[in-house]
Amino acid sequence: MVAALALSGVVAALATIGDSPEAERLLPKTVRPEPLAIAFGDALLPAPASYVYVERFQRGDTIAALAARLAIAESEVRALARLAALRHLRPGTSVSAEVTPEGVLLSLAFLGARDRLVRIERGADGALVARETVAALARWEEAKSAEIRSSLFAAADAAGVPDSVALQLADIFGGDIDFHRDLRKGDRFSVVYEVFAFEGRALRPGRVLAAEFVNQGRTHRAVWFQGGESGGYYAPDGTNLRKAFLRSPLEFSRVSSGFGLRRHPFLQTWRAHQGVDYAAPLGTRVRATGDGIVEFAGRSGGYGNVVVLRHGGGQQTLYAHLSGFARGIRSGARVAQGETIGFVGQTGWATGPHLHYEFRVGGVARDPLRIALPAAQPLPAHALAAFREQAAPLLARLAPLAATQIAQFE
Repeated sequence: MVAALALSGVVAALATIGDSPEAERLLPKTVRPEPLAIAFGDALLPAPASYVYVERFQRGDTIAALAARLAIAESEVRALARLAALRHLRPGTSVSAEVTPEGVLLSLAFLGARDRLVRIERGADGALVARETVAALARWEEAKSAEIRSSLFAAADAAGVPDSVALQLADIFGGDIDFHRDLRKGDRFSVVYEVFAFEGRALRPGRVLAAEFVNQGRTHRAVWFQGGESGGYYAPDGTNLRKAFLRSPLEFSRVSSGFGLRRHPFLQTWRAHQGVDYAAPLGTRVRATGDGIVEFAGRSGGYGNVVVLRHGGGQQTLYAHLSGFARGIRSGARVAQGETIGFVGQTGWATGPHLHYEFRVGGVARDPLRIALPAAQPLPAHALAAFREQAAPLLARLAPLAATQIAQFE
């Protein structure tokens, strides 16, 4: 048993009880393993010259606190803390250290920002030296499925699907499904996505490669395809899932007032509501739903701070009650779909923070939640063969996931 502990480098846990002398006598001290010889048959193996410890850098941690958990001697901490490379440490980062039984640090390594591997070692003069290299990440594919019982994110959590993947699903199918209004209990999704790992440990999810979403009995499927310099999501027949307009100008919100007649909150009379109101916290980013040119950005009566965008085909979008405008938003400026143009506010005739959004065609207001949004250009004919070859195995992985979900419902 002693041999097993020495080989594994087990260290007693640190705890904080209090600051009194009595408490100090109860505190477990940092215990470094004694260099014990290990019996192996009739031979006597020498004690390990060093041990490897792995700890996570915690929120609120100091270098000294982390060093203590890694069994690094206090005399090493000052030199370690002076290294600029440690600025890349973030809460949750896994740190490994090779340490002698006396607490002398031989090496320390962790994965920093932008997948930079930071490694600290002893130089020729014995001083600690930090080096950064690009980490070689492994990549695999994960496949998951889930049923909607209350919300997209609750379903994702229950199935172990990362939030960033759920966000991608909302973006991919957001032109066909209004995730604020259209989800129903019993809807389901299946998804295949990338996972990047380092030294066998999953680091983060990557891009969604294929997905199926069944909403109110209608099945929507998408496959990622890298065509030339840019890529996008396409239906199995090559139809582009990107729409000319986003269904919603906010990433997250709830619809607080729909298109049509309503009682005006200020005038207390029934009148046509020319758009949709999205309740959201002050300062929430408002994005352009389509490529366009800023026709107006300024103050306009009951609208308060408003941005009007002009799009092709006589189409306009309007965003009102903004608390302010994004940098560069002024008349004549060009904006791209998804670009931030302002921030949710309560200016003009507004009883609470929200965004008023209108969609106009030929000067006539249309319901932005119901209007059919044209798709972007489909895949060109010469790219279809390559797309189908790439899509086939991904769609094949979705099929059993979808079948499993259906079986669970029956």
